[in-house]
Amino acid sequence: MQYVKLGNTGVDVSRICLGCMSFGKPGKENGVFPWAKDYEDAKPIFKRAVDLGINYFDTANVYQLGTSEEITGRLIKEFGLDRDEIVVATKVNFAMREGRPNGAGLSRKNIMTEIDHSLKRLGLDYVDLYQIHRLDHETPMEEIMEALHDVVKSGKARYIGASVMWAWEFERLNQIAERNGWTKFVSMQNQYNLIYREEEREMMPLCMDRKIAVVPWSPLAGGRCAHPWGTITNRNRIDEVSPMVWPTEEQDKVVVDNLEKISKELGYSMAQVSLSWMLSKPYITSPIVGFTDVKHVDEAVSALDIKLSDDVIKRLEAPYVPHIKTGAF
Repeated sequence: MQYVKLGNTGVDVSRICLGCMSFGKPGKENGVFPWAKDYEDAKPIFKRAVDLGINYFDTANVYQLGTSEEITGRLIKEFGLDRDEIVVATKVNFAMREGRPNGAGLSRKNIMTEIDHSLKRLGLDYVDLYQIHRLDHETPMEEIMEALHDVVKSGKARYIGASVMWAWEFERLNQIAERNGWTKFVSMQNQYNLIYREEEREMMPLCMDRKIAVVPWSPLAGGRCAHPWGTITNRNRIDEVSPMVWPTEEQDKVVVDNLEKISKELGYSMAQVSLSWMLSKPYITSPIVGFTDVKHVDEAVSALDIKLSDDVIKRLEAPYVPHIKTGAF
C-alpha cells in the first residue's frame, strides 16, 4: 500500500479509501442504497481492505440511515484496529429525521446533535475527518464554520472536510474560517471519474493551490467505469440513485466504450485502468472506492502499480465532452 498526506496536514492516509457507503442494512425501507452489504457480507471485504493496508474509511450518517456507521464501527472493533493508526471519516447534512423541523442541515444545532449520534453509532470517541455532506444554503456560512470549529475544539473531530459545491463557495467558507481564527477545511470530496470531469475547471486547481486533499467519490461512476456499457449487476438492477446522478447516457457511453477498448489492449480490467488514470492526476489524494466483493478490493489496490503512458491517458480522455454542472452532484 502507498500512503500520502491528507492535504496540508501531517496525517497519512492510504492511496485507496474504503467507501463504507457499500455497508449498511439492505432494503429500500432502510435507505436509498438497498444493495448495501450487511455486517456478515461486509466483513470479508473489510478484512481484505485492512490486510492490504487500507487505513482510511469513509462513511456518512445518512448511509442506510446510520447502519453504515454502525457496521463500520463494529468492524473496526471486530478486527482490533489501532485507533491511533486508522483514519475514520463521516459526514453530516442530509435528513436523518425526515419531516422534522431540525432533522437535517448544517445548523449549529444539527451539527452538534449529529456528531454525537455518529460517534455513538461508530462506537468511537472521535472521528478523524468530519465532513459537510454538500452545502446547506439555508444556514449562514459563519454559523456552519464556527460550529465545525467547535466540534474540533471539543475533541470530537480532528479535522473537517467538505463535499460537492461550487469552488467559490468552498473558498469563501475557508476564508470565513481564516478571518475568524476557526478551523479550515483540509479536504474536498467531489465527484470525479472518466465520465464526469467538470471539477478539472475550477475545483481541482483551487485545491492544488491551497494544498487541500481531493478525495473523490464514485471514481468508477457507480460501476459504469468498471464494466462494459449495459452490464447488469446486482447493484444497478435495483439502484435508483445512479440514474439521477448520471443521466447523460449518450455522452457517457462513448467514454465507457473507449475505456473498454483500451483496457482490453492493455490487458487490465476497466476498473484498474479507471483508477490508474485517476491516480495519475497530481491533485488526487485518495479515491473513495465502494466495494461489494472481495475481488474488487484487490482490483483497486493493484491499480496503484499500473502506470499509464501519456498517450494512453490522452486516449482515455479524448471522447469526453462538457457536462452541465449543477453543483448538486
